[in-house]
Amino acid sequence: MEKLTIEEAVALNDSQVTEEHLRIHAKNVMYAMGAMAVHFGEDQEHWMAVGYLHDYDYEKWPEEHLQHTEEPLRAAGVPEEDIRAILSHGYTIVNDVEPVTNMEKSLFTVDELTGIIQACARMRPNGLTDLEVKSFMKKFKDKKFAAKCNRAIIKQGCEMMGMDVREVAELCIEGMKPHAEEIGLAGNGGLA
Repeated sequence: MEKLTIEEAVALNDSQVTEEHLRIHAKNVMYAMGAMAVHFGEDQEHWMAVGYLHDYDYEKWPEEHLQHTEEPLRAAGVPEEDIRAILSHGYTIVNDVEPVTNMEKSLFTVDELTGIIQACARMRPNGLTDLEVKSFMKKFKDKKFAAKCNRAIIKQGCEMMGMDVREVAELCIEGMKPHAEEIGLAGNGGLA
């Protein structure tokens, strides 16, 4: 394949990933990556496909994340640049594949960032549909909120792109909003 498509990414990812929360995370990252692609004037579908496939080996090998990605994806015909982008989201965490392209830097950043966006949306009656970046930033500054999401990684990624957290978060929130229902973040309209 010349360039990974969303259909190919979904087929590959869903052959390995069965847990619903991991598929939701893949979608969150996919929609955030789509927004980042638009920001950088790049191919939106391509970036979304890479975003969806980024945690290909995580469910089966959480302790060896990204060590079981390269060969199967290469065998499936995924282009080298896409494999490298996927590997780069593990930079300083599980490997030394430094993000250098805008796609790689975006994936490195939004992987963690979407976790905080999701956590913010889950606390709101209307979920993601009316989440504003100022509300996100309050939660981002609260280290106890969504504590597993690595804020240092998010800040590092934003610095790599020459952007601030607020700007990247706003792009990602807006990219995810139209898909709120699909990703389980449409809220309950205030109904408990």
